[in-house]
Amino acid sequence: MKRVFKFFAGLLMLLSNAPAKAQPVYADNCLLWQISGKGLTKPSYLFGTIHLICPTDFFWTETMRKSLDKSDKLCLEMDMDDMNVMMTAAAGFMDKSGKKLHEYFTPEQYTLLSNYVKDSLGMNIASFEMMKPIALQSLMAIRSTSCDDAISYEDTIMKVAVNQKKEVMGLETPEEQITALESIPVDSVISGLMDAIENKNDDKKEYAEMVAAYKIQDITKLHSMIVQSEEYGDLTNTLIDVRNKKWIDRMSGMMNKSSVFFAVGAGHLWGDSGVIKLLRAQGYKVEPKY
Repeated sequence: MKRVFKFFAGLLMLLSNAPAKAQPVYADNCLLWQISGKGLTKPSYLFGTIHLICPTDFFWTETMRKSLDKSDKLCLEMDMDDMNVMMTAAAGFMDKSGKKLHEYFTPEQYTLLSNYVKDSLGMNIASFEMMKPIALQSLMAIRSTSCDDAISYEDTIMKVAVNQKKEVMGLETPEEQITALESIPVDSVISGLMDAIENKNDDKKEYAEMVAAYKIQDITKLHSMIVQSEEYGDLTNTLIDVRNKKWIDRMSGMMNKSSVFFAVGAGHLWGDSGVIKLLRAQGYKVEPKY
């Protein structure tokens, strides 16, 4: 089960750390936001996660704890408490084209990839022969952390909610998340995989910088780092903007019924199409909660 959660944390990491196109300037730096107004009888909360983090870097403030406690329900990007949902998402990584994984690579690339998967992930690449290359990229995102026992914010928060008998929901279906990932051209995926193998120390350094910014809740710095990334270029609209806009109506429907603690990748919070700005445009009051 632990490996399954790490796999989907890698999936969420790919979806939430794509680059943005513009760099707006915001004064507030906070991971937790209170949503009120527009007829809501109880406030809801928006929390920005970093999908994988080492236990020594994990933090959860008293304000965050109390906000989750006061909420009636928890909503993640995807309902990770539903094993059927997670298995549907896993099935979406299977390559139905009839093409095997090794056919996407040159023999030299595949040898490098095979050795990396064995040495760094402790797995046999044969386990992935029937899967799409993007499945490997999700797993390799896990290795950008500086420890072998990285934990998932989503998993940790979800366990608290389940213990409190709260309903766990998702903003997206697994099919929607897979569709978003499939918008990344295969050539870009292959290039990204090989670059991760050849420059793995650079990936760890970049992720360490992201964690440092996250720990001081510097979401403007996080946003700036995402802006400067050019790995996925014009795919930002599909990976971030379109999804954010789709979420707003769904969030509104949930909040009108009960108080919800929304936990999504911190990369979704800011920007011209960020969740905070979109909620405000809909008439909600969205305030940082320190």
